[in-house]
Order: sequence, then structure tokens, then C-alpha cells
Amino acid sequence: MSMQPLLVNATFTGFALAAFVVSKFLIRFISARISLRHIPGPPSSSFVWGEEWNLYHDAPGSHYLEWHQQFGKVVKFHGACGHQILSITDEYAVAFIVGAEGIYKFPKPDGVRAWFQKTLGEGILWIEGKEAHEKQRRSLAPALTQQSIRKFISIFYETSGKLAAQWAKLLDNSQTDEVEIEVTNWAGRFALDTVARAAFSYDFDLLSGEPNALAEALDGLTNNENKLSSFYMRALFWMFPSILSIGKKGKMIRRVKAELGAIARGMWRDAKSTIDSHSTDDDKTLMALMLKADAASDQQLREDEIVAQMRTVLSAGYETVSAVIAWVLYELSMNPRIQGQLRNEISSPGDPSLDELNKYPILNSVILETLRLHPAILENHHQAAETISVPLSEPIPGNSAPYLVIPKGTVLLIPVNVLQIDPEIWGDDAHLFRPERWLDPDSTNRNLFAFSEGPRSCIGKKFALAEIKALTVTLIRQFSFTCSHEIEAFQSFVIRPRIRGQGSSSLPLTVSRI
Repeated sequence: MSMQPLLVNATFTGFALAAFVVSKFLIRFISARISLRHIPGPPSSSFVWGEEWNLYHDAPGSHYLEWHQQFGKVVKFHGACGHQILSITDEYAVAFIVGAEGIYKFPKPDGVRAWFQKTLGEGILWIEGKEAHEKQRRSLAPALTQQSIRKFISIFYETSGKLAAQWAKLLDNSQTDEVEIEVTNWAGRFALDTVARAAFSYDFDLLSGEPNALAEALDGLTNNENKLSSFYMRALFWMFPSILSIGKKGKMIRRVKAELGAIARGMWRDAKSTIDSHSTDDDKTLMALMLKADAASDQQLREDEIVAQMRTVLSAGYETVSAVIAWVLYELSMNPRIQGQLRNEISSPGDPSLDELNKYPILNSVILETLRLHPAILENHHQAAETISVPLSEPIPGNSAPYLVIPKGTVLLIPVNVLQIDPEIWGDDAHLFRPERWLDPDSTNRNLFAFSEGPRSCIGKKFALAEIKALTVTLIRQFSFTCSHEIEAFQSFVIRPRIRGQGSSSLPLTVSRI
């Protein structure tokens, strides 16, 4: 029998399938454009890149501020290849999207999920669906309660003390009264050491100052955003997630996943081999709780599931916390009056307990004000899993409907910086660092979105706040800080500080002993 008819049929079938896929895409694309044509927003700056070039190269969040001031609480703009994105700050819409009713109808966009899958695996940041997400959250939650964090506080002070000792050594070696210290590197080492010790009883010994492959891999992945390759990846992965697998950036992503995976597997196997001799009923570390759950379950956890969760905890505990620590120290260095007030407040001898840390009004105000002005995660991204109607607090200009119909597949974002420096909520000085605003009785009515809200809010919020406070108390008691450089924010994976005009993160502070 001749093969030619079979080849012709196969070719025709292939073309027909491709035509169907393209037609389906075009129908959805055109339908979405028609459905959202009444949404105001800026004209596209580039036919190919939309607004991605400006968003990537200009000050983080600056365009969101301009757009929402000009166009209102719902803004439409274009990404690469013409795809539409909605930026939403309307309080009713935001509450619906991140709340119990809407959050699972607005999962993370495909590109964001692909990023987490390729860097961390299928852990809690990747998982979608109410049942699957709640299952993973339940596995982590017991280790992150207030009671569990009380047991971690000694670890927070221990790692804080190690960092302070290294800074004291730098001062000793300089044989001067002050020395300039690059803070961002030490903040990252502290954050990674602390989460590994508290969650997994594992010591990376990063605060010795010696080179470390994991720290270098994590830093190289998300602290190298001045290259064109990083721009192309960030601009295109929304529509073409496979771009995360190619080029030098793809190679770096694979390296980070491999480094984290090798460490996580080693920790898990070591812990399992010593469970009988080392596990106790009062051990509330995440590792101990996972071991107990695994031992009691009829269905043993797959190693790849455990490793994905451990990768996620390590990465999340490193990225966001290190960025916030850097910004806290920067703001204190720029505000000597507040720095002095804080030093007086925490001058009592001994390490404060967790409850005592939470009762220091100036300390809490400094941390909250830093999170308000410098949220580590600038944008909260979602994608409509279905065509859905979202309530609005006020109609879109030119439209009387108190709701917005969002077509299936539409990518939307909630710009955290816009919510947190809205003059209507925070006053005319919303752009200024003023911790005193949190001492105002009315501040209890103000909510930060830095950790998101609702069922998918940051599960590690209390852990992060406690370690940041412990480190701040430890350092401010021993050192004073000033900054002689012009510092700007830039967006890598998180919002980091850097010397204006430089490429990667940098925060040199002049440190002297008290």
C-alpha cells in the first residue's frame, strides 16, 4: 500500500489542528478586546512590547501610580504581543478577587505558575484549586503558628548574633570607628540561614561569610535583572511560558532548582534516618511535623512532593525577608531621629520574648511603615479561569454598571504600591517614611497588602515579622547606621535597593559601634 495517502492525511490533519488552535486563540483574543474596550488606559507604547519595556526599566510601580491617578481604579494596558492586562485597585474588586469567593476563580497566571514549577517544583506557590491548596497549607500551618514561632525566637537571636559578630569583626579589622558594609549580601545570608535552622534544623553556616553555592545560585537568579535576556523572559513568559527553559536564564533556573533539590533531598533523608532517635513530641519544626505526618500516613509522601515544599520554604524565606531587612536598615540609616528613638525603646537588657517584641510601638511602626513603602512583592498577579463578573465600589468612568465582566484568560494584577500610598487612605504625606502614622488610633483601620489577604495570603507572615524584629533589635543595640549613597529601588524577583544606576542589588551602609 502506498504511503502517500497516509502522509497527505497526516499533513492535512496537522494543518487542520493548527488552524483550529490558532482560530480558537484569535476568537478569544478578539472577544476579550471587544469585552474590555470600554476600560480606560494608556495607549500602547510599542506594537511588539506594549508597556513591558517601560515597566521593566523605569522605577518600580511608577507607571501604575500615574495610570491609576489618570484613569481610575481599573486600568487596561498592553503587554508583549498585544495581550491585555488589567490593573485593579478598586477595593470591592480586590476583596472579591483575593477573598474566599473569588481566589480560586482567579488563579496565578500560567507564566507565573511555570516560573514556580521550574524553579521550586509543585509546592504551595504553584498549586491551584481549593482542595489541593488547602491540603498543602494544612501541612505547613502548624509550624508557623504563634506558639511554634515562640520556640523559634532563640534561633532568630542566635543567627542575628552571628551576623552582628561578623560586623564587629569587620570593624575590628578596619581599625577605625566605622566601616562601610554591603548590607544586601548579609541580609540574604541571614534570611537563608534562619529559615533553614528554624524550619529544617539545618545549618548552612552562611554567616561565616564563606562562599556558598546555594546562596550564589539564588542571588544570581533574581539579582541580575539589568540584562536584556532577563527583560525578554519577563516580557514573554506570560504568553510563552516555555521561554523559561531556554538560554542562560533557563540554565540558571535549572541550576537553582537542582541546588535546592539536592539540599532538600539530603535534609529529608537525613531526617528520616534519625527520626526514632531525634524526634520528640514537642518538636514543632516543619521538618518534624512532615516526618510525623509521613510516618502516620497510609500513603507515604512522595519525595518530589516533600522536596518541592522544602524548596518553596527556603526560597520564600530568603527572597522576601532579605529584601525587607535591607529596606528597614536603609530607612533607619536615613532617619537618625527615629533610629535613636528605637534604640531607646529596646534598651532593656536581655533578648525580648516574642510577646515583648510585638509590644514595642516604635519597632512595630518602623517595620509596618517599611512594608508599606517597600513591599517586597510589587504586583499580585491573577488570571481569570472563567468569564466572571466582579463587583466594583464605583462604576468605571463612562459606564453605569457597578461591576466588571472579566473574560476568561485575562491576566490582571493588583499593584501593591498603589494601594499602600493612596493619599485618600494614608494622607497627603503617603509617599514619606513616617512611622508615627501607625501610632495614630485610626491606623487600626488601615490594612497593608504586602502579605496579600484572604485564603492565599502569605502563610509565613508571622515567622517573617518575628525574625526581622529580632534582627533589628540585635543590630540597633550594637550599631548605628548612615548611608552616603543615593539609593533607588529596582525590580528583580522582589523589590530590592541598589546604588542609583548600578545593575544588581547594593546597599552600602556606614556602620559604627554604639
